[in-house]
Amino acid sequence: MRYAVLMTHETHEPLVAGLLLAAGGGRRLGGRPKALLPHRGRPLVEHAVRMLREGGCEVVHVVLGAAAERVRAEAELPGCVLVDNPEWAEGMGSSLRVGLDSLRAAAPVPVDAALVSLVDQPGIGAAAVARVRGAYGGRDALAAASYHGKRGHPVLFGADRWAGIAAGAVGDRGARDYLAAHRDAITLVDCSDVAEPYDIDTEADLARLE
Repeated sequence: MRYAVLMTHETHEPLVAGLLLAAGGGRRLGGRPKALLPHRGRPLVEHAVRMLREGGCEVVHVVLGAAAERVRAEAELPGCVLVDNPEWAEGMGSSLRVGLDSLRAAAPVPVDAALVSLVDQPGIGAAAVARVRGAYGGRDALAAASYHGKRGHPVLFGADRWAGIAAGAVGDRGARDYLAAHRDAITLVDCSDVAEPYDIDTEADLARLE
């Protein structure tokens, strides 16, 4: 794996879109949709979208699944492209495929890369998003945040890699198999000092929400 040398200026401004996977049904949370968990007085999905935007992703696509209609009704997500994944219960892989398809169809400007984030990781904020976004180096880019040497989210996929990623995105594995097969091509961006990659998966984890 390669570690990023972050640049403060880019020679051009690629369109790196935020792709938020927010379809989870919260099975271990009594069936409470993760997107609607309260955080700082608002649904968690709003916080996740704000972090993507503050990190430099002006375009944000959000994949919904569990209680999608409730999320649309209760969360304020102006300007986001909301995409329904009817097969959300199959796992993260299906949501990743749906999200990449949505970005591929984006108009009028082609998206150069997807910066993928998960709705249930509120400890990952705008600083980590900005760092990983800064690792974009072309439409074949492959980058990920790392925490104390371990790869995590967010991850950045250049558009030329989407077809290969989608082909292997099954079950709850998401892009894991693709990333393992292309380990040497990944630029790791250390975010250990600006983010915490914990998940909100169980009742005990709810104490991390504010």
